[in-house]
Amino acid sequence: MTRGARDLRQPEATCDGNGCRLKPRALPRGLETGAALTALSAHALSSEEAASLRSDESLSLVGEGSELTFKLKEGVEASCDPAARLHAAWANATEPLPTPALMGVVNTTPDSFSDGGAYYSEADPSAAVEHGLALAQAGCELLDVGGESTRPGAAPVGEEEELRRVIPVISGLRERSDCRISIDTQKAAVAAAAIDAGATMVNDVSAGLADPELLPLVAERGVEVCLMHMQGTPRDMQVSPTYEDVIREVLDHLRERAHACLKAGIQSHKIVLDPGIGFGKTLEHNLALMRHLPALRSLGLPLLLGVSRKSFIAQITESAGAQAASGPEERLGGTIAAVLRCIDGGASVLRVHDVAEVREAMLVHRSLCPARL
Repeated sequence: MTRGARDLRQPEATCDGNGCRLKPRALPRGLETGAALTALSAHALSSEEAASLRSDESLSLVGEGSELTFKLKEGVEASCDPAARLHAAWANATEPLPTPALMGVVNTTPDSFSDGGAYYSEADPSAAVEHGLALAQAGCELLDVGGESTRPGAAPVGEEEELRRVIPVISGLRERSDCRISIDTQKAAVAAAAIDAGATMVNDVSAGLADPELLPLVAERGVEVCLMHMQGTPRDMQVSPTYEDVIREVLDHLRERAHACLKAGIQSHKIVLDPGIGFGKTLEHNLALMRHLPALRSLGLPLLLGVSRKSFIAQITESAGAQAASGPEERLGGTIAAVLRCIDGGASVLRVHDVAEVREAMLVHRSLCPARL
């Protein structure tokens, strides 16, 4: 289970003759309490279950501010379904989180935006394997192996080529390290082979939309899945991305894809959400999402953020009149600033290239700010 995820069948509630009440929790900054019940029920429950709870007042919001809680009507069991799942979704959205995990990036593509294919070789996976081992040694808890570039403008890669790129690397890492491995793919066949080779998580930038067989595969194999929001495809996603309300639209998309996972039979504690920084977003869209992460946490699932070396860092630098870094690998300062902001917003997993440096910054940040909501 990814850190930050909790079993939605195990709420923390106190029951007495007056019914059942969730332990009071302070609200995270940015969580809109007026929409909390609707947002949480939309994730944790079917529309019929949510409507039933609201219509017969089985579950209601009581109190104000930091003392706001959910209360179950007398006679409703705290362990019942669906009320229990809604209780636990509230807990996920509001209680303090542990230190987030670091996911190290292992690209096996010749056209990666971040390293230009530095670890890619058609015949020899050893450079990518050694790079992954170094990231694990530096302190990451997951290694994300990808064989298809998703940089803006990238063309799709065929299944056979993608398999050729990633499977030897995953096998090599599994033989020499016990670090958890994620496969970054949109294809069910690639995910299946990667799981056979040792991967325990599927990181899909299409959130299961590119291949209808992917979510059923994840459910069958019992691995974790990360669902990302992306407007368009990597080839066209940065061609005038437009939203009426980026927070609401990303929230709605992730909620719908989480529902799709539940319908496919994936356990809720194995679902991770990614708002997709840089995937079909302008600078303003990216900043808005990072400023409002608590709203996404209201879905009750862990958040993964990939802000490392992204172009928004250079855009901010240039807009301030400073000289931007010449390449993505020189955006470390901006990466660390964005990572720490995402930690404050409640991220559970940070996908990064510079593991040692980011880990050091996180340790200092944790010492300075020990409690986070």
